[in-house]
Amino acid sequence: MLAKEKREQIISLIHKEVVPAIGCTEPMAVALCVAKASETLGQKPEQITVLLSPNILKNAMGVGIPGTGMIGLPIAVALGALIGKSENGLEVLCDTTPEAVEEGKKFLEENRIKIKLKDKNVDKLYIEATCSANGSTVVAIIAGRHDNIVYLAKDERILLDARDEIQNEENWSPLKLTLREVYDFAISTPLEELKFINEARELNEKASEEALKGNYGHNLGKILSRPLGRGIMGESMFSHMLSATSSACDARMAGAMIPVMSNSGSGNQGIAATMPIVVFAEENHNTDEELTRALILSHLTAIYIKQSLGRLSALCGCVVASTGSSCGLTYLMGGNFEQISYSVKNMIANLAGMVCDGAKPSCALKVSSGVSTAVLSAMLAVQNQYVTSAEGLIEDDVDSCIYNLTRLASEGMDDTDRMVLDIMTHKKKK
Repeated sequence: MLAKEKREQIISLIHKEVVPAIGCTEPMAVALCVAKASETLGQKPEQITVLLSPNILKNAMGVGIPGTGMIGLPIAVALGALIGKSENGLEVLCDTTPEAVEEGKKFLEENRIKIKLKDKNVDKLYIEATCSANGSTVVAIIAGRHDNIVYLAKDERILLDARDEIQNEENWSPLKLTLREVYDFAISTPLEELKFINEARELNEKASEEALKGNYGHNLGKILSRPLGRGIMGESMFSHMLSATSSACDARMAGAMIPVMSNSGSGNQGIAATMPIVVFAEENHNTDEELTRALILSHLTAIYIKQSLGRLSALCGCVVASTGSSCGLTYLMGGNFEQISYSVKNMIANLAGMVCDGAKPSCALKVSSGVSTAVLSAMLAVQNQYVTSAEGLIEDDVDSCIYNLTRLASEGMDDTDRMVLDIMTHKKKK
């Protein structure tokens, strides 16, 4: 068992990274920044200028905004200024009403909002909102984490400046982990210290069930649960895992007013790290303790990988979250640490190149691909089948494999990231 001090540090890290969120995290973070600026201004803004890092813009362009029936940043910015409450964090727009949406639309028609890219030399997670009215101006900046306000100034009077306290663009905890420590923590920590993770199960399972009651996004989860999906995929644990996971993603990306438990700043990652574990454990009749420990293993693995990858990158986040799921599934199948390491190697060998092209309804397809690979990787791992160090990015040491993945994504794919954004922002309009 890890020492109590180390366990407490890890629990604190999980609490910080596994939090409830409504809607896609990037536009909600922008709305949060605008809400803070607007609140500090103390009056309805006459003009709003938002400067964003390329990765924030990429992930906020094509996603639905909860309660609005609209996509993209402008309505999120308008509602953040008009009805947003910064005290609610990433649930900043939870009080959205039809009346507020109509007011937001009018605000947009008045051309009060400008959204621009910040200069190139900016952190990947950077949001700067300037709100002005009656000769007064407020500037708010979020950086490092989606809910991390690091700067606030009104009329050139600095109210908060914590920019120098961000050690790097990700603002992660100084706690450094290995996969072995992740495993030991999940398996040996007293159960009472871990039960808080079951809130992720409750929230994301409810989101998945609610999503099937509507028509969201591309309806992937719903189609999988219909006669067509059952006829092709069958009534199996596998098809149920895909349907439950993708349905929650369908709803979230379409802007349903349904909260989910996020992981490392991403609701989709929280869903992918949770739902395959929940469905498998329920249908495989694993114990409640096994489910709790598997959820911890899944979520903490994702957090560990993101520590070296970064919160935003050219690599689709479902690769990270599904790798966590694969570890949890391997554990639920009776696997030991060595076999869990095998599942990680299998995941990296398969999904290392999946590109993130922003948050949007088709993310459900990518999440289902990640979950499919997680199941296959776990099945191979418990049979001691794994990709070896003679192949591609894989090394004998599992932590080195993870580093190879994150290095490829955070350094090697920078040009890819810029190309993706260029393509997204220069599409020919019909």
